[in-house]
Amino acid sequence: MIINMPDCLDKKAHQRRLGIAARKKLDLQTAVEFSRLISEKLIASEHGKAGAILSYQSFGAEVDLSYFHNWAVSEKKQLAFPLCLEAGKMIALVPNGDDAWETGKYGIKTPIERLSTRLEPAEIDLIIVPCTAFHGATKMRCGMGAGYYDRYLPLCKNAVKIAVAFEVQQIDDLCIDDWDVPLDHIITERNWY
Repeated sequence: MIINMPDCLDKKAHQRRLGIAARKKLDLQTAVEFSRLISEKLIASEHGKAGAILSYQSFGAEVDLSYFHNWAVSEKKQLAFPLCLEAGKMIALVPNGDDAWETGKYGIKTPIERLSTRLEPAEIDLIIVPCTAFHGATKMRCGMGAGYYDRYLPLCKNAVKIAVAFEVQQIDDLCIDDWDVPLDHIITERNWY
């Protein structure tokens, strides 16, 4: 069941805390194993054929997609990562080398704009989105609350949008707002929604 309230700010904050706490309870070995399973699902799927991909760098016990990223680079994919700008805006950047990275304003490994190639939203074939909590049946997610992805995803008209999470992050009564963007799929170590 989804709760759709005019303003579910408090409920989302609570659900965000629940999802984050659930993923942090996974021991490191289990999280690494589950992350690899999720990466393997992405690679084996039809979406592994995507040429231009926007992914993310894991932070705070999120699904670690390093295995998928290494594969994408070896396959010569355009692998972009978000750069968060002012007013909740973000852009997609393909780092042009190992030195094209810095620690961003949220403490996340972020591409340096002047050392990267920008991908326009219409060029992206696949977007892999992190989440703090999700509802599998409706393919809705709860992010960190800043709205970067909710503003960016509607611009990506040609992209398949997939969230990745651990199964323990599923919330039965996920609160959504009108601006929350439904995804095409959500992938966990156990299920493909």
